Amino acid sequence: MLQTENSALESIPADQQSSFTSFLKTLASFTGDLSSLTCPSFLLAPISLLEYSSFWADQPDLLSDISKSKKPEERFYGAIKWFISSLNGSFSSRVPKGEWEKKPFNPILGEQFICGWNDNATRIVCEQVSHHPPVSGFYIENKNAGVIVNGHDGQKTRFSGTQMLVDQIGYCTLKLVHHNDETYLFTLPSVSVNGIWYAAPYVELYGNSFVQSTSGFFASIEYTTKGWISGEVHHFKATISHPKLLSNPTVIEGQWAGKSTLTKHNKKPVPFLDLNALKKPEKTVKPIEQQDELESRRIWQKVSEALKAGDYATASAEKSTIENQQRALRKEREMSQQTWMPRYFVSVQDGEEVYGKLRDEIIEKADISFIDTMGEGGWLYKA
Repeated sequence: MLQTENSALESIPADQQSSFTSFLKTLASFTGDLSSLTCPSFLLAPISLLEYSSFWADQPDLLSDISKSKKPEERFYGAIKWFISSLNGSFSSRVPKGEWEKKPFNPILGEQFICGWNDNATRIVCEQVSHHPPVSGFYIENKNAGVIVNGHDGQKTRFSGTQMLVDQIGYCTLKLVHHNDETYLFTLPSVSVNGIWYAAPYVELYGNSFVQSTSGFFASIEYTTKGWISGEVHHFKATISHPKLLSNPTVIEGQWAGKSTLTKHNKKPVPFLDLNALKKPEKTVKPIEQQDELESRRIWQKVSEALKAGDYATASAEKSTIENQQRALRKEREMSQQTWMPRYFVSVQDGEEVYGKLRDEIIEKADISFIDTMGEGGWLYKA
């Protein structure tokens, strides 16, 4: 066991040790969605999982820059650059330096998170569109750049040995309005959470994700991590092809939380993206007192404040209050036979309404490496 993992175990608050032991026993046979998993308070992050959707725009300038080029090849590389930055934001840079991964709050049904950026016209709207199974819808728009992102994400979890494996259920589309609605479909990588047994969780990505554009460009992205002898953490390799414009694949390779290079056929690698050199812009969010009662930071304010103060008893009590209120509301809806409807998103039964034939193209080009975690339908933002 690493020294840091020893330290993590020793740092468990005395009043949380029995809770942690019970938690580990539950993990041994757990499968399903994380919303049904009760986590010890000291392992909770003071943030809702819904707010994680905002990390799709972790670097808003990279998103708005995609549409600047007149060449579809360069736009595709720009889309990959933005996508890699969103993975870094979602799974690495959001964790404070020197700290371990923690479990966010399970969003309540209808919960919302809305934010923007002062120096960029990008804005994002997130909503918890389903609670069982948990699904978050997100919509990102930069009207000046003519860039629109629409997507949803859920999780299906299982355990293998000492790892928690999470399949991200969903996808996102990127549309470039200023380029005849050129559209990109992104599938999502799987996630492994390691170190839970030592109270020192950390995240890695594994498996494959795919990107297909209506311009004909296609990317297969493989995620690997450091082995016993060789390799590096947070590694990815994107192989990019086009039936007419690329006679041989272009390869983008490196760390999705660090540096990467781009290599064209018979050319030397050139720098592609250095995430360590990019400053993370601050999100602008309304003050809590001005937020709607269903906005994330208002809902979880008391729980977050207690966690930050190390008052785990109060955090647990406030969290239970919210959860019990939601159970009561759910029972009321069942008794009155009310159907709950999201405020910002509408469900579509046929995913082709969102991504057209792009999924079929991915399946054709990915062959046996494609594991379908997209689902059949989707969620569309309603203006």
